[in-house]
Amino acid sequence: MQSDRSQSNSRRSGPLAGLRVVDLTHVMAGPTCTLMLADMGADVIKIEKSPNGDDTRHSVPPKIGEEAASFLMMNRNKRGIVLDLKTEGGKQVLRRLIADADVLVENFAPGAMERLGFGYEALHAQFPALIYCSLSGFGRTGPYKHRRGFDLVAQAMSGIMSFTGERPDGPPVKCGPPLSDITAGLLASMGILAAYAHRLKTGEGQWVETSLYEAALVQTYWQSTIALAAGTAPRAMGSAHPLNAPYQAFEASDGWLVVGGANKKHWLLMLEALGASELAADPRFVTGAERMANLKVLEAVLSERFRTKSRAHWLAALDEKGVPCGPVHDMLEALSDPQTLARDMVVEVEHSTLGPVKTIGLPVKFSETPGKVLSGAPVYGEHTSEVLAEYGFDQKQIEALEKEGAIVLASGRREERVA
Repeated sequence: MQSDRSQSNSRRSGPLAGLRVVDLTHVMAGPTCTLMLADMGADVIKIEKSPNGDDTRHSVPPKIGEEAASFLMMNRNKRGIVLDLKTEGGKQVLRRLIADADVLVENFAPGAMERLGFGYEALHAQFPALIYCSLSGFGRTGPYKHRRGFDLVAQAMSGIMSFTGERPDGPPVKCGPPLSDITAGLLASMGILAAYAHRLKTGEGQWVETSLYEAALVQTYWQSTIALAAGTAPRAMGSAHPLNAPYQAFEASDGWLVVGGANKKHWLLMLEALGASELAADPRFVTGAERMANLKVLEAVLSERFRTKSRAHWLAALDEKGVPCGPVHDMLEALSDPQTLARDMVVEVEHSTLGPVKTIGLPVKFSETPGKVLSGAPVYGEHTSEVLAEYGFDQKQIEALEKEGAIVLASGRREERVA
C-alpha cells in the first residue's frame, strides 16, 4: 500500500528530499546516521520502543524542560512514533512502513531483527530495492560478531586508548567524545548514500553495515602507519603529533594555544614570530626527523618562550606570519566563536512543547539544495497518529492498535505554539 506522503515531503528540503527512511536505531551511532540523512532532507521516521523509548531519553541531566538534552540533540528533524514490536499490531505497522521505505537503519543487538522477522534476508526477498543498514559493535562476521557494542570498548580494543593521554607510561585514556559511535554513524550514512547511488543505476538494494570497532580503527590511520611500517606500537604523546613536530598545544602566560610548525616553511616562520630564529641552526631541530627525535627538548625550549607572553599576543604574531594556530577553546567558547556562528553550526529549532531549542547545525553545505534543521526532536509518540494515518490506518484501527499496546500516542502535545 502506498502512503500519502505529499504533506510530509513538502516540509523537507535538501538533496535527499523524498528519500524515505525507517529508523530503528537508538542511543548514538545509529541516530547519528539517521540525523545526517534527515538534515539532508530525508523523511526519517524514528521508531522508539515501548515502554520507555530511546535510552537517551533517560540520559539526564541535563534536561531542557522535561526533555533530555541528549535526545533533543540526536533526534531533531525526525518524526517519532512508538511501536511494541513484540505485538502483532506493532509488526503490522512496521511492515507497512518498510513496504514504502527506501532505507531501513537498525542497531539492534545481534540476531534481534531476525528473531522479530525483519532480518535482511527476509526483507530483501520481499523488497529487493530496500537499502538495509546495520550498525553493530563488531560487524556481522568474525569471532566477535555476537558481542554488543560500546564506544568505550571500541576505543580500547582499537588501540586508541593506548596512545591517548599525557605520557607514554601513563594510564589508558578514552577520547572525550564518543568517537566510534559518531564515526560509525557517519560511515553508515556514507554507505547508505553509496548504495543509493548504486540503486539509482540498477534498481538493486543491498545490505550496508559497519561497526563501532571498524569506526574506531579508521581513526588510527597515523598510528597504524607507524605500527605497520615500523613494527612498534605508538604511545601517548599528549597533544603532540606522532609524525611531525612541533604540532601541539603550548601554554602562554594566560591560556593555551595550538601551533602547527611542522613543515620547514612553518617551522621557520614560527621561529620568526617567537623571536627565536637562532633555533633554526640548532642541529637538534634542523629537520623534521631531528625535531621528532628531540621532541621533549624541543617542547621544553618552546614552552619556555610561549610562557613569556599572552595567548592573544602569540596568536596575532603567528597569524601574521601565516603559521597554523588557534586558541584551545572550552565548549562554550567553541559554540560562541564567530566562525561557528558564521557557518550556522549553532542553530535554533522549534520544539513542539519547549519552543526554540539550540542545536548543532549541518556540517555539509550544498549550493543548490541546502539542508535545514526544520523541527525539534519528537516528544514520545508525537507523530504516531500522524504517520499511521499517512500509511492508511483509519481512526478505529489506530485506537485498536493503542488498546493492544502495539503503539503509543503522544499525550499532552501542544499542537500550536502560541507566539
